Amino acid sequence: MSRARVGFLGVGWIGRHRMEAMLATGAIDCVGIADPSAEMAGEAVKLAPGARCVGSLDALLDLGLDGVVIATPSALHAEQSIAALERGVAVFCQKPLGRTEAEVQAVIDAAKTADRLLGVDLSYRFTAGMQAIREKVQSGALGRIYAANLVFHNAYGPDKPWFYDAALSGGGCVMDLGVHLVDLLLWTLDFPDAKNVSARLFSGGQPLRSGSVEDYAAAMIDLAGGTTAQLACSWRLPAGQDAVISAEFYGTEGGAALRNVNGSFYDFTAELFFGTYRETLTTPPDAWGGRAAAAWAEALAAKEGFAGSTQGIAQTTRILDRIYGREPVDTGSPKSALQEEVKELAV
Repeated sequence: MSRARVGFLGVGWIGRHRMEAMLATGAIDCVGIADPSAEMAGEAVKLAPGARCVGSLDALLDLGLDGVVIATPSALHAEQSIAALERGVAVFCQKPLGRTEAEVQAVIDAAKTADRLLGVDLSYRFTAGMQAIREKVQSGALGRIYAANLVFHNAYGPDKPWFYDAALSGGGCVMDLGVHLVDLLLWTLDFPDAKNVSARLFSGGQPLRSGSVEDYAAAMIDLAGGTTAQLACSWRLPAGQDAVISAEFYGTEGGAALRNVNGSFYDFTAELFFGTYRETLTTPPDAWGGRAAAAWAEALAAKEGFAGSTQGIAQTTRILDRIYGREPVDTGSPKSALQEEVKELAV
């Protein structure tokens, strides 16, 4: 299997971490790097000394890439992904793939037309705990799943200003953290449709006002098949620890839960519940952070195309739109005047 030629657009901490995970597979060569920060680009070159540093996505694509990894501000994800796909280049993009379902669908359509692999960094699917829980749910070991509770409270919140601008981010903690919760819910249950979605959004302890982004959200989602899910996520909640992260599933024959350990963003336990008895499925350590990126790199090197590479992405974004109270609209191309405003920002 020959190595795929990959370029990296945006090499802040996340971009470099995903680069390292992909390079470790031996499936790719990093041939190009683009980032507005010379310091960040310099750090990335240490991981890939042979890579060329260039000034734009177009310059990256001119290097003759097989794939590009996008880790830029959210407002640019759809536009940049489509630009790459239209040049016949596969894409691995940080979440969210787009700020709305219309943007996400435009990217999916471009990937389908080009028959190119499309990946989104929905990394929590790749934790050992969630893999084990999904297997138990899918096997029927827990019976019919009728309830789920999913939580992601980040006691710090993002440190980049663009996260707090709705036009640039697409939303607040729901877009940043809730996307993982909705994805885990749908992925674990094999992507049922959502029948009803209701939500309450807050900013600074008050109901969300137009032009602001939420820092606390609570949502209820009723799924086809009879599962009712409750979701909660936040930034800067006084949680008493760095983070509270959990995904709990309750069925007619038993339950299962993924929970973070001692406030960690990275360490999780997974357990099964049967009445008052519990059974441990997985414990730390588990180096899961780069697995989604590594899987995409290996699929790219194997020359996999579009088929099956976007499962659930549009469904998740459709639910996010409903949480935000956005009606589905056809906005056409996601190209916007935001390019100049965000091009100097890093993630």
